[in-house]
This record gives sequence, structure tokens and C-alpha cells, in this order.
Amino acid sequence: MTARYCSLAQQPAPEFGPGLAAERRGALVGGSRMWVNGTVLHYYFYDVAHADRAAGADTSVIPVPGTGELRRVPWAGAKEQQEVVRECFREWRGLGIGVDFAEVVDRSEAELRIGFQAGDGSWSAVGRDALTVGLGDRTMNFGWDLTAPGQRGTALHEIGHALGMLHEHQSPFAGIHWDDEAVYAELAGPPNFWSRDRTRCNILRKLDPDEVNGSVWDPQSIMEYPFASGLILEPEEYRTGLHPHGGLSSCDKEFVLRWYPPVGPPRPAELVPFRSAPLRLGPGEQTDFTIEPVQTREYAVGTFGDSDAVVVVFEERDGEPRFLAGQDDGGTPRNATLKVRLVKGRRYFVRVRLYSTWGSGDTAVMCW
Repeated sequence: MTARYCSLAQQPAPEFGPGLAAERRGALVGGSRMWVNGTVLHYYFYDVAHADRAAGADTSVIPVPGTGELRRVPWAGAKEQQEVVRECFREWRGLGIGVDFAEVVDRSEAELRIGFQAGDGSWSAVGRDALTVGLGDRTMNFGWDLTAPGQRGTALHEIGHALGMLHEHQSPFAGIHWDDEAVYAELAGPPNFWSRDRTRCNILRKLDPDEVNGSVWDPQSIMEYPFASGLILEPEEYRTGLHPHGGLSSCDKEFVLRWYPPVGPPRPAELVPFRSAPLRLGPGEQTDFTIEPVQTREYAVGTFGDSDAVVVVFEERDGEPRFLAGQDDGGTPRNATLKVRLVKGRRYFVRVRLYSTWGSGDTAVMCW
């Protein structure tokens, strides 16, 4: 029987202005969906206890596979399904990564909103794309029983997407030569019922080399689909099928720890209003600051210099950072500058991740 596959919505290729150097463009493509390190990703489960009672809320209309009929199906998930996802969040956290996860019961506080709508497939927004999804909508869905044998890997896979990882078999380094028509035919039938466009987007299309999870193909990655015999023509050893073990591979762990290294205990330096702080960062590096405002007002926080960077402000609440505002100036001639209301007596964190520098001057960050 054909495996059930994760189906990502096709996203437009990142657009940048003309004349970007290849190194600068590569840094932007590779990091554009990654979270700043130290982020706490709050996740919310749609379930019966938290259901919005408004007509049609927390439901959506989906086609019945193979019939053309439509039906309205709720997003709520059973407790045992939710527990599988919790276990998988714990497994990713157990790697010691610098991103943490926390469950919340208020969807407005969640960056990740998780549904269990049967028949809608399994999918997730990729990394920071979750922030572009409306607060009333899901950023992740599980469309089949996660407690069934061999299905726990689906939850690990979708969390991988939420951390910014893409499908491994679409890596241009894989060297996979497909029997295209056999792939289209396989995915058009049960249990996936995919269109040719969806199959091309999720399987046959090659990713930009700067988008992928590493510089080599990892056939054992949690982000790799299993494939039946007869779909892959080359490499020859996979003509009889490709069967990843369904867990986190050593390359998965290496990739996620490279982007999200463990966060040390030392308290970041304070960012004092009207006093610039030099960044002195290399491509892909990050530095953190605290702000403890002496008065309540609107502040601006921004970078200076010829650089591409992501700037994010968090507010400390209940001992953990909560996302407040962020801006990405990647690929533009301007610097990242955002305005936020900071309250006296509270603590805030400013995290700056650098894509690249493209001028000769110094780079810095300041609040004012």
C-alpha cells in the first residue's frame, strides 16, 4: 500500500532585488524561514474542550477523496493523538537545541496551532512562515491516526517543518532520477489522491541548493519520504524502494543544532537607549541583548550598517520570552527597524541574527 505523505502548500520562490551577490543571496535563501535562536515556540491543540462554538469555527470543508463531494470536518483531536505530538516535541527538545516548546490553551498566544482534521492530509507551515498565518487558522495538521504503527514519525516530520526543515528527497544533492509518470500515477490513487501539481510540488521539484537541510543527501532523514519499488530509477540501489527508519537521523540532529545551538545561562548584555552596540557577527551568527526600560513608551529598535539581518523583540512573561515583534530586512537596502511599546518594570530580549554583511562599514543595533 502507498504511504501517506505530508503535503506542503507550494510557496513562491523568495524574491530579491537585482544585483545580489551569490553569497548574499545564498545566505538569505538558507535562513529566511529559520527562527532566531532562543525562541520559545508555543503550541496549541484544537480539541473539543477548547472548541469555538461559533457556527463553522474550528472546522473546514474538504473534498471526500474519489467522490468529488464536500463535507465539513472539525479540527479537534483526541487526547491520545495530542500526546503523540507532545512526545515528539519532547524528543526534539531532548537534543538540547536552543529553541524550546511550550503548550498553551489560548490560541492567541501560540505560534503553532495544531489541528487533527481527518482527510486534510498532514502538513505544516515551514519555520517563520507560521507567523504569516491568521490567528484563527491552523499552522499544522495531522490527517491520520498518529497512534497507528509506524505513524509517530509523521509528528516528528511536521515538527521538523515547523523548525524550518524541508523535504529531503527534493534536495538537488540527492541525485534522484524519477520515473515521473509512475510517481504521478502512484500518488493519484489512494490514500493520497494527489493532483499532478501537488505531486510535482512535494516530490519531483528540486529545491534551491541554498534551501536544503545540508550539503549532502540524507536518505535516513526524518524529512525523507519512504518510496515503493519502481518509482526511483537512479541511484540504482533505490529502484526497489527507499525506506528511512522513521526517526531522527544523525544529520537531522547536526542540522538543527547548527541553526539552534544550546543557549547558555549567561545573561545577555543590556541594550541601553540611544547607545549603539556593535554586532561583530559572521554569517548565520546571532547575538542577544536585554532591555529594561526606565519609562513606558514606544521605542524603536533597529540595525545600522550594510547588512541583512532579522531583529526580534520578546517580552519576558512567566519566566519565558514571548514573541512581541520582529522584522527581516534581508535582500533590501534598508535596515531592520521596528517600533514596540515597552513597559517600565518589565524585561525584554532583543535577538539579532545576521544573514550576511555586504558593505565595508561596521554593523550595530540600537534602541531609542
